[in-house]
Amino acid sequence: MISRAALVLMLLLAGCGRGEPVAGDLNNPLEAAARDRGVVQTSRAGPAGVFEHRHELGRDALCVVPGQGNSYRFALTAAYGPGLVCQGTGTLTNDDGAWTLRFAGKSGCNVTVQEAGDELRLPGALPAECAALCPSRASISGLRLPRVSWDGQDAVRARFERPDGKAGVGCAPKP
Repeated sequence: MISRAALVLMLLLAGCGRGEPVAGDLNNPLEAAARDRGVVQTSRAGPAGVFEHRHELGRDALCVVPGQGNSYRFALTAAYGPGLVCQGTGTLTNDDGAWTLRFAGKSGCNVTVQEAGDELRLPGALPAECAALCPSRASISGLRLPRVSWDGQDAVRARFERPDGKAGVGCAPKP
């Protein structure tokens, strides 16, 4: 019977001679497939894609597609249970290195988001004009949205249901 110490030593030696995995290995077929599907991106060209967080109360999501010039269009939804959903659309611009959401039809509802790795974070305090995006006392403040796709086509296909179950906002191309 092999002693524990010998077993541990054999396991440690079994790993010798193997190189560490290389991050961003362009020849790795798994990474190539992930890049092709838009799951990972090797460069940070822009925010286009889908950010999403699913939880027990529903789905929080943001889709972003290219707009006019250097701006992007977005659609956002945040669920707080059946019938309690915040939604809005607008433009996303890069203002001096910071991404700002400007909600359409909500003058003064401009929100600068923080990028943390592949996650967008909305601030904990929002302008009062943003309250109209949500029913009751719900809010999009403090929302954290991890990136799930860098693919602009995924963002174009994204649709968010309204609280009544009908098709709601999305990032489809403008007619």
